[in-house]
Amino acid sequence: MISGTILHLVDHYGYLIFYLAFCLGPFGIPVPNEVTILTGGILADNGALNPWIIYACILLGLLTAVTIGYLCGKLFGQRMVVFLQKNKVNRYWIKVENLFNKYGDIAMCVGFLLPVVRYVVPVFAGINGVKYKKFALFSYTSSIVWTSLFFTIGKAYGDQLSQLLSLVDVKSLVIVVFLAVLIVALSKIKIHKPKDASQALVHE
Repeated sequence: MISGTILHLVDHYGYLIFYLAFCLGPFGIPVPNEVTILTGGILADNGALNPWIIYACILLGLLTAVTIGYLCGKLFGQRMVVFLQKNKVNRYWIKVENLFNKYGDIAMCVGFLLPVVRYVVPVFAGINGVKYKKFALFSYTSSIVWTSLFFTIGKAYGDQLSQLLSLVDVKSLVIVVFLAVLIVALSKIKIHKPKDASQALVHE
């Protein structure tokens, strides 16, 4: 099976562990979110747990985390900046700044493809005054797409994944999956840059 840690926790806490794993984000269980979702999908495929309840716990946990992150950024602003910059999260904060500078609002979607960054993006959005409706549109939609994608993969290919992951290092595989998804996502994003003045004059 993919993660003995998750299985052990499921035995003790049941469905609740899936909610807590995503609600607590980087402070939760020491297993990548993607591995947790895949494990949930495999358990659903095996009939060990109800797939609807597992997925509901995963999605609600992530939505809770990103909403709290957004509200913290909105309410505490600069205090959050200082806190993040003084802790290990600082390097992720820099990544989020770069994402927003490069992709603007779309960064709220792209950020969900990156570990830990997906929990920092909402804080950054709140601090920078992104309207809640816009934040909810981008972040909640990305949450649903991202979680449903990995959960479906885990449920559809449970047996194959179990056999494959027993032979392959889990972290290495997760990184490969990340890169593949990221490359596909970025290839579909078209950044429209305004023409500079010289180009505009030439066309006139």
